[in-house]
Amino acid sequence: MLKSNPFPLIALALLGLLPAAAQSQELPFPVGEASTSIVPLERTVDAVIEAVNQSTVSAQTSGRIVEINFDVDDLVPKDSIILRLRDTEQRAALEQAKAALKEAQARLREAGEEYTRIKGVYEKKLVAKAEMDRASANLEAARAKLASAEAAVRGAEEQLGYTVVRAPYAGVVLERHVELGEMASPGQPLMTGFSFEQLRAIANVPQVLVEQVRRFGQARVLLSGPEGRSLAAERINVLPYADSLSHTFKTRVLLPREVEGIYPGMFVKVAFRVGEQQRLLVPAKAVVHRSEVQGVYVIGQDGRVVLRQVRLGRTLDDGQVEILAGLEDGERIALDPIRAGLYLKEQQVGARS
Repeated sequence: MLKSNPFPLIALALLGLLPAAAQSQELPFPVGEASTSIVPLERTVDAVIEAVNQSTVSAQTSGRIVEINFDVDDLVPKDSIILRLRDTEQRAALEQAKAALKEAQARLREAGEEYTRIKGVYEKKLVAKAEMDRASANLEAARAKLASAEAAVRGAEEQLGYTVVRAPYAGVVLERHVELGEMASPGQPLMTGFSFEQLRAIANVPQVLVEQVRRFGQARVLLSGPEGRSLAAERINVLPYADSLSHTFKTRVLLPREVEGIYPGMFVKVAFRVGEQQRLLVPAKAVVHRSEVQGVYVIGQDGRVVLRQVRLGRTLDDGQVEILAGLEDGERIALDPIRAGLYLKEQQVGARS
């Protein structure tokens, strides 16, 4: 038990002001026990949030920019048109390719008919084998010409499609690199954006911890704020090489999809599991918080209720909290501190009267 105690109710309880009858009666609140359990041993590393999908859309054909539909900070739905290029040249090339395709189809029909005619008379031994070979070669050449024309049409259609630039995923425009009326060429950056759907934390893990991080493959992303929220990582990817200056391994910690309140560029901490340890645990709901001091209502063997100061560790995902000092394994505690506090106050008032 800690010597310093800021709670004014404890002194009366320690003085034995609760009557014996009250001590033996059934308590009007749920009771549990502090118990020792195996919990993960973690080490915390600083990290920064980044988007998994962050990219720059570049032009894949030439043309003057005639339409820009989004700007910086705009939300862009997936597959929406972000800009258009003038498509005069691409449409002309497509029409030319289609005309060449029709010509190739006509030549193939002609070569096929010629081949059928020559084959018929060749089987009657009315023409030389050279004529048959020539007809066969013309047919194969016509087929190859048709295949080439079909490929040219597909290529022209693809180039025409490149004049309409669509968003590869839903996200936010981070930067716009071009202006309306500007001439775009293949490879020129047009817009940069990122998606909120899938985020990850980037941490630099010291080399002394990297083997344990790889072995356990578990981590929690700790978010700042009054709630102290944490998110379990979906996957951990430790890069297979260390930075030569810092001797740390860049590690990507994948977060669950579409988590609210987290944005690229935010500073967070990542708790990596590196082993196991024994800790005394109690339900977090059993802890009383008063200013910067915490305590729990303890029920002694004689039935007396005492508010005892404790020192807390981390809160686990299952709602348990670590007790670092102030409590022993197996001690009984009140699971409803509000009702326990009222009960203690009533008994103290009754003891005075």
